[in-house]
Amino acid sequence: MNRFPLKVSGAVARVADSALGPHQTAVIRIGFSATWLLFLLREFPHRQELYGPDGPWDWDLADQLVGSNGAFTALLWSDGQGWFEALYLLAVVWSVLLLLGWRTRTMSVLFMVGVLSLQNRSVFMGDGGDNVLHLMSVYLVFTRCGQVWSLDARRARRADEARVRGERPRDRTGPALWGVLGFLLLLATLAGRMDGDRFVPALLWAVWLAQALWWLVGRYARTPQPRGLLDVVANIVHNGALLVIMAEACLIYATAGWYKIQGSRWQDGTAVHYPLHLEYFSPWPALSDLLTASGTLVMLVTYGTVAVQVAFPFTLFNRRVKNVLLALMITEHAVIAVVLGLPFFSLAMIAADAVFLPTSFLRRLGNAFGRAYVGVRTRTFRIPPSRTRADGAPVPVPRTGSPGEPVDHVDQMDQVDRVDREEPAGRGPTVPAPGKAPGTRP
Repeated sequence: MNRFPLKVSGAVARVADSALGPHQTAVIRIGFSATWLLFLLREFPHRQELYGPDGPWDWDLADQLVGSNGAFTALLWSDGQGWFEALYLLAVVWSVLLLLGWRTRTMSVLFMVGVLSLQNRSVFMGDGGDNVLHLMSVYLVFTRCGQVWSLDARRARRADEARVRGERPRDRTGPALWGVLGFLLLLATLAGRMDGDRFVPALLWAVWLAQALWWLVGRYARTPQPRGLLDVVANIVHNGALLVIMAEACLIYATAGWYKIQGSRWQDGTAVHYPLHLEYFSPWPALSDLLTASGTLVMLVTYGTVAVQVAFPFTLFNRRVKNVLLALMITEHAVIAVVLGLPFFSLAMIAADAVFLPTSFLRRLGNAFGRAYVGVRTRTFRIPPSRTRADGAPVPVPRTGSPGEPVDHVDQMDQVDRVDREEPAGRGPTVPAPGKAPGTRP
């Protein structure tokens, strides 16, 4: 009789005490920011036709459409060429900073502004992946996606180390960034640029006020209880957003699968054949002909696609089956990227699928990248295997981890960075002068 209340209380405590899925949300952050960044760089020569003044969907048509549907886009605040170029370049910069995990809460908001501004300017430009990116850019604002694999995580760890040493770290960049963005948001609101859409301006002001409250509590609170309360609220919001992202991915696959079942071409097993022979979706005609040469292969791929998409939401409660279907779907999107020439659609879907990846796999993947990074740094800067600091204390070689104790690759990067800061390359250990005690400088 008492098991059910205990399970409920344990689940509530888990949701409130920690932000779940830190590695999954980090992969989502990296995946979607990289997808949008690569798209902007790939279409940079064609930006004028896609979203700029030279596009077939000109400024007047976009203004009429936004006036009717109330969508948010900062590109319509001005029809000048300079404003368009500045906002496009800012969207690139925001994507890079979110990818690196620098001030992820602020950059996630600016990333959303860049995505919505460009996509809502020309709503007919896209291949389906833009819809996924559009939604996920909004969901990312509510997540704590910089807990691992980010510059924010490194800064937080160094701040903790400073507190252990008795120091009080000061953050000047955060308040300055908050003040500048608040001033710009106030100008845009007073100028009437936020009158169309209600959700995005309310979200921008809510995040701005939340950041102010977070900073004030961290700076002036005399007890840890107020900061703990804010952590609980942030964890609940994060976990709710993570659940929405997972439900959105399941909804995408479920609706796609059930709509395919209703199509006659999917029922007779020939649906895959037709897009492979459309000129627009055939970047490699020889490869398309090779894949469609076998009718049995076409039938298996057609039925297999429908079966995997329909069955995936029902396999989330079985880890092994879920991982198998997840691998199949990621492979399918990789094939679509190559065969049909839809790389950004596939990258967006793979990034959405990453929310279901096992934590153990993501840890091993992160450690593998960490070892590769340390190896590159060691070869580039010629750091010897064993070194000594200037005060005589040995500097250990970064650990690669044991099978039972995974090591975060950010720790390895920090160890190499400390070596570089404390003893530049090419400088040997300090040798005490005659008459001096060991460990003192001559």
